[in-house]
Amino acid sequence: MPGLVDSKPLLSVMAAAEGATGVALLVAPAMLVELLLGTGLDATAATVARVAGVALLALGIACWRVSADAASDAARGLVAAMLVYNFGVSAVLMLAAFRHGLSGIGLWPVAIAHLAIAGWCLAFILAPSRDTA
Repeated sequence: MPGLVDSKPLLSVMAAAEGATGVALLVAPAMLVELLLGTGLDATAATVARVAGVALLALGIACWRVSADAASDAARGLVAAMLVYNFGVSAVLMLAAFRHGLSGIGLWPVAIAHLAIAGWCLAFILAPSRDTA
């Protein structure tokens, strides 16, 4: 059972953010990557970016659909998966900045936003369950 923290707002925010990012990567991957990393894309990288866009759109849809039943075990599992995703994205972006010198105007705001959402996911997961409260 989910914790006392309501997962519906968290799932709704993730649905909107990941869905919108997925659509942006499908429609204009070069522009999004330029804003994020300050570099362009070749045809191969644009294809990989569009595949990532499809995956993000799918995550957004999953978050949106499970938000209708935010008290379910499925919601708790999805929040756990999104914790890994958000922490991982932030780590990859910081690695791109520190190790490879990549940085666009959106890199740090996006990295920090992913860390904040990861913290929100962790707070939900660590909150006492309603059964033990």
